[in-house]
Amino acid sequence: MQTSLISPDNTWALWAFLTGWAAISIYLEQKYTWASKISGAIIALIGAMALANFNVIPLESSVYDAVWSYVVPLAIPLLLFQANIKKIWQESRRMLAIFLLSTIGTVAGTILSFMLLKDVIPHLDKIGAMMAGSYTGGGVNFAAMSAKFEAPGDLVSATVVADNAMMALFFFVLMGIPAVNFFRKNYKTPHMEEVEKNATGDDETQAASFWKRKEISLKDIASSIATAFVLVAVSFQLADFFAGVIPSGENANIFYDLLRGIIGDQYLMLTTLTVIAVLLAPDYFENLQGTQELGTFLIYLFFVVIGVPASIALVVTTSPLLLIFVLIIVLMNLFFSLILGKLFKFNLEEILLASNANLGGPTTAAAMAIAKGWNRLIVPILLVGTLGYIVGNYIGTGLGALFQTLL
Repeated sequence: MQTSLISPDNTWALWAFLTGWAAISIYLEQKYTWASKISGAIIALIGAMALANFNVIPLESSVYDAVWSYVVPLAIPLLLFQANIKKIWQESRRMLAIFLLSTIGTVAGTILSFMLLKDVIPHLDKIGAMMAGSYTGGGVNFAAMSAKFEAPGDLVSATVVADNAMMALFFFVLMGIPAVNFFRKNYKTPHMEEVEKNATGDDETQAASFWKRKEISLKDIASSIATAFVLVAVSFQLADFFAGVIPSGENANIFYDLLRGIIGDQYLMLTTLTVIAVLLAPDYFENLQGTQELGTFLIYLFFVVIGVPASIALVVTTSPLLLIFVLIIVLMNLFFSLILGKLFKFNLEEILLASNANLGGPTTAAAMAIAKGWNRLIVPILLVGTLGYIVGNYIGTGLGALFQTLL
């Protein structure tokens, strides 16, 4: 077995690589249009995959384990700190409604896709749970479901490649739909009509437009990170306690299995306690600056790490099938969004942003709103999109448990 240029126990060098390559991926995404279209996440993954396959970095290391064990759990509450359910309901009821309708498409598509392909794609119960979570909120749910269901790293990497390839394609489709006469004739388009009066030229990439520089204090950083650590510590301790006292195995029944799966699950407990904390102290969390940025950077570390164990041969042989798997989910989501959106008289802009928020997360949805100039929809879709972080973990867990019984 050939040794890598950076040894597995050279932790400082590996941390330097992880953080450095994540930073470069973010820079490229915000600097260059081609990189913005590919997405920083896929750049992070492909770069790590290439270096691992060329034996520059090792395939396994305790540093990678630390990302799964510590970085991903910390990213989840940081990204949920702005998920104030009361505020989402008060300010974004219309967007919330079409977002939830769009979620029905994700669930239906995942079930259909699983039933069609479960015999030809290995570990599809785990992959299905990951994609169901991811396609109701974005990468944070993908990370949580990957850790929860312990999916093989190389298959996770292949899924990410298929997912990001599909998302790049899907984003172009969403951006192009408003220009199609059929949709302009059959859907209301008030925001597009407003924008067409004053079109502006902007050389910034969508990523750079979204991640504008903002004020952030030492207190913001300290409070955000400390609160995230506290929530993870309490959640994991509680989940482990309940998992230990609720009967399992021969002493369990369906009720105990369900209860154990809900309150004995670390990631569901973390999601639940974070949401409760935000509800109880909305002013505290709303005033924290930089939580989205901190959480997103941690998620980028996750994307770098899952690219490391990727076998290129497996990606080449597995991704075509996974592309079909995610394509079915994406088409069903868009189909349900357009049909139900038309039925309940939503604007085309609201429908497209809701579908985007489901499949890509609040960041890509807000970026699309910014790119299209639908300024009055930026905040609502950002607020509603964060709800996907909450909903996605429950949907992914539920479908994952269902799929395991069907294999």
